[in-house]
Amino acid sequence: MPEKYSLYKAKMQQLADISHAASVLNWDQEVYMPSKGAQFRAQQLSTLAGLHHQFFASDELGEILNELNQDDSLTFEQKRNVQLTLKDYTDNKKYTTEFVQKMSKTVSEAFIAWQEAKQKADFTIFAPKLKELVKLKREECEILGYTNHPYDALLDQYEPGITVAELDEIFEGVKEQLVPFVKEIFAAPQNDESVMFQHYDKDKQWQFSLDLLKDMGYDFDAGRQDISTHPFTTSFSPQDVRVTTRVNENDLSEIIWSTIHEGGHALYEQGLLPEYYGLPQGSACSLGIHESQSRLWENNVGRSLAYWQYQFEKLKKYFPEQLKNYTEEDFYKAMNIVKPSLIRTNADEVTYHFHILIRYEIEKELIAGNFEVDELPALWNKKYRDYLGIDVPSDDKGVLQDIHWSHGSFGYFPTYSIGSFYAAQFFQQANKEIEGLENMIQKGDTSKLLEWLREKIHKHGRIFEANQLCEKVTGEKLNFSYFMDYAQKKYRSLYNL
Repeated sequence: MPEKYSLYKAKMQQLADISHAASVLNWDQEVYMPSKGAQFRAQQLSTLAGLHHQFFASDELGEILNELNQDDSLTFEQKRNVQLTLKDYTDNKKYTTEFVQKMSKTVSEAFIAWQEAKQKADFTIFAPKLKELVKLKREECEILGYTNHPYDALLDQYEPGITVAELDEIFEGVKEQLVPFVKEIFAAPQNDESVMFQHYDKDKQWQFSLDLLKDMGYDFDAGRQDISTHPFTTSFSPQDVRVTTRVNENDLSEIIWSTIHEGGHALYEQGLLPEYYGLPQGSACSLGIHESQSRLWENNVGRSLAYWQYQFEKLKKYFPEQLKNYTEEDFYKAMNIVKPSLIRTNADEVTYHFHILIRYEIEKELIAGNFEVDELPALWNKKYRDYLGIDVPSDDKGVLQDIHWSHGSFGYFPTYSIGSFYAAQFFQQANKEIEGLENMIQKGDTSKLLEWLREKIHKHGRIFEANQLCEKVTGEKLNFSYFMDYAQKKYRSLYNL
């Protein structure tokens, strides 16, 4: 390995150390931090963000990267690591340390304001901090630069290369194909979901959720699960990847889908190669690909009949009284109810994309300056009436339900839909290449699937862009028809259409 490349790698690992130290503080803020710690936590995170920016914007690092970028002795992977880091470095150099610290501090304060606003169902508590964040995000678009739409600059941070124009085309497919199909389902007799809404002891739910993670292949020696308001996954290295979930004693579905979903994210992070810690090759490809992993496990596996032909018997041992009159087919139908809903994270896998479409349409117009923060609740409520035919009763069940804006994560939401579409395409390919995969899942064995994902997706990190990776794995770029085929086959059977 060239000496200069070894120096580059060491510097990138130091940057990762700073970044992950901040991640530990963020994780603690959302899981364990006492309320009085908020002010100094914001300061601590701001300081680390400033240090990271200064280090990453140093002239010394720039000289190393530019020199390595001209070094033809590097392997393909080494060259690609340098190219990706140089792009990140160039973008990072566009920011001032003052802007980075201001953004970090505003995000920490906005998160606290969002928590209070959500608890009190009052958007006006969050609005002042959100205005500050939106102003900073609009500034950020100008700092980074864009060709056609300011929102493109934010999208590129989460799904490199994708644009508003491409997303508009994808979501047009949702409107043209998914909307009429959902209307067809809505017109059919509804299946019974009452099995989900009995009383389920929270401690037993918790133990079952740990079983689910173990069965997926989640390594508890390299992670842990905790409780948080909004389930999430955070990684400090491939050997320390943590998940959170939530428990509702009167709704069994919340912990099951939160756990499996976050478990899918965590398996991706645990599958990144430790020897590339700090390098693009040791980082996730994109958030769309990341979401494909969580959605594949949650929906293509976790909401399948095959999966519950094994897991239902285990669940009955925890809740024999509640489940004594139900079969795995009853449970399968109950977990796949399609109906309009207020809460994105509780939505079925079909109408879920209407929730994302709403947020996408709001975000891109907000960033473009076509309306302001104070208009958000009314606009949100109107779109829920238009797309899902339901009225939003309060801010906490509407515009305040998601944590993302309090984190400054504008441009993130579209990756949820993209991820689901990738997931359907990947799972279709896995079924082609893993002989007897459905039978394995029926027996509770998902190890071959995890091996396949490790080999095809996880180990590559960021070496390939998302569409390149999709083409490498499946032979073609992202194709919405795979999701539609999957949805049509599954739900026509479930609803006897």
